[in-house]
Formats: sequence, C-alpha cells, structure tokens
Amino acid sequence: MYDVTAVGELLIDFTPAGLSGQGQPLFEQNPGGAPANVLAALSRLGRRTAFIGKVGQDFFGDYLAGVLAQAQIACDGLLRDPSCRTTLAFVHLDPNGDRSFSFYRNPGADLMLRPEEIPEATVRDCRIFHFGSVSMTGDPARGATRHALELARRAGRLVSYDPNLRLPLWSSPEDARQVILAVLDRVDVLKISEEELTFLTGLTDLEQGARWFFDRAPLQLLLITRGAKGAYGATRRAQASHPAFDVQTIDTTGAGDAFTGAVLHRLLLRGKDPGRLTAEELESDLAYANAAGSLATTRTGAIPALPTEREIQNCLTRTRTLT
Repeated sequence: MYDVTAVGELLIDFTPAGLSGQGQPLFEQNPGGAPANVLAALSRLGRRTAFIGKVGQDFFGDYLAGVLAQAQIACDGLLRDPSCRTTLAFVHLDPNGDRSFSFYRNPGADLMLRPEEIPEATVRDCRIFHFGSVSMTGDPARGATRHALELARRAGRLVSYDPNLRLPLWSSPEDARQVILAVLDRVDVLKISEEELTFLTGLTDLEQGARWFFDRAPLQLLLITRGAKGAYGATRRAQASHPAFDVQTIDTTGAGDAFTGAVLHRLLLRGKDPGRLTAEELESDLAYANAAGSLATTRTGAIPALPTEREIQNCLTRTRTLT
C-alpha cells in the first residue's frame, strides 16, 4: 500500500539562474508541479508514494519521468500525450525571494488527463489521497481529478487538498473560487496560504477563517501557511501557531509543498484522525512542517530544494525562529 497517492500537474519550472555574459537573464530547468512536489517531499522522508498525471511525449516529459523515478515515486500512473507539450512555468522572484509565475499551457499535457485514465487501484491502495486545484482549471483533467477524489472517498481514504491558487490559469477569479470550494465537502485536511484564505473567504483573521471553513465543510484539519510569519493550524477542538525559522531565503518555490509533505508525514506517523490532534501535537507538527518549508527556501527550485529528515531535525534544534 502507498502512503500517499496524488493526482495533478507535473511540469517544468524555469527558475532564475543569474545573468549571461551579455547581461541577459538565465533560467534553470527544474521539475515542478505542486502534487508531485508534495510526493517528492514525502519520498525524501521515507514514504511510499504514487503519482497520477500526464506529460507530453517530448524532451521535458522524458526528463520529468526520470525525476519521478529518481525520487522513488511510483509512476505507473504517469501517462504521455503525443498531441500536447509538457506545461512550462517561468518563475519570477522579487527581492525577497517571493515568486510569481508565467505559464505556457494552452493547453498543456497535464490538462489532458481523462477520467477513464485514472488507475483506480492506485487511488484505492493508499492511506492518504492528495490533490490540488490546478488540475481542475479545465476539462478533461477537472473531471479526472473529481473522479479520483470520488474513488478515494468511497475507499475511505484520508483526503488532503491544497488549492495552490494560480489565477492566470483560471477563466476568472469567481470561477476559481467556485470550483475550489465545490469539493470541500469531500476533504479532510485543507492547506491554504494566508492569501488564499482572504481570496476564498474574504476574511483576514485566522480564527474567523477557521470557523468559516468548519461551518461549511466536514474538515478535520485546516492549515494556513503565512510565509515568514510561520503557520497556523486548527481542528474543531484545538488550534496552534508556530513561527518560521530564520534561514537565508533565496527562492520560495516549493516551500508550501515541503510544508504539506511534512504535515502528511507527521499524520502518518501519528496514525490518528487529524481532527483528534491536541494543541500540543498540532504545534509540534507545525514546527516540523515549518522547518521543512523554511529549508526549502534556501535552495532554488522545488523538488531539488526539499529537505531530508536529518536537515529538518537540525533546523528544529539549531536554528532560531523568527519573531
């Protein structure tokens, strides 16, 4: 049995890599795609993972298939589309290392995954099923993602959801909001950023935001990442916060995925329903996940920057937190 199976996008992140001799920007090819990043984070922590998605029948698809294999992510569910190219995303960094994206996907191969192509056994044969909203920005991948979600729910699997909002990929902000919220009644663990909290609820207060979600969906655990301010977590009975760690940030790409992977790893270790976490357990898990997310910002790219267990433990014991 897999610890975590994920469905969604696998793509190329071109990340800034300095200037050429002529002073022109250079970009480094890196593997990306939030669901794949989460699986890579889990695999680096010793978990058995499986990916379901589609890439192009091209050079970039070959490269990404190799990355999954090297990361020891089961990729029987990775399909190749001869009619569409692998999706590309160019990453732009501001002076603080915060990133934005320019996507080349009209459409990309990841959007061509069809419901009938979902390997049902791979969805059923896992402890946690994870997905995001990028694969729901259009059909047929939207239908494929929803089909996989229904399979996971019927099999009684814990469902983890990170909307990972990328507005340029949606037809409109309202379409994004409606589609993202429409699946919450099937989700156990929801991870969002502080910006996504405001986008989805219109609220900025974390506790009010938590109540908004718990009033509208049968969530067990809500996680809100806050960048340099750390993270907040809540169940229906407990809540906790933990600051980020004081590291030298150069690229925030993949930090949220490192955080999510670390949280799912801890949930698997505990072997209990997320909704039964105590405030102390929740704070401990936030500290662990913040360490993973903070460390991921110290290197460029997403999958290449993911930390090991030893690195996370060193951060927890040797690195001070931001106040």
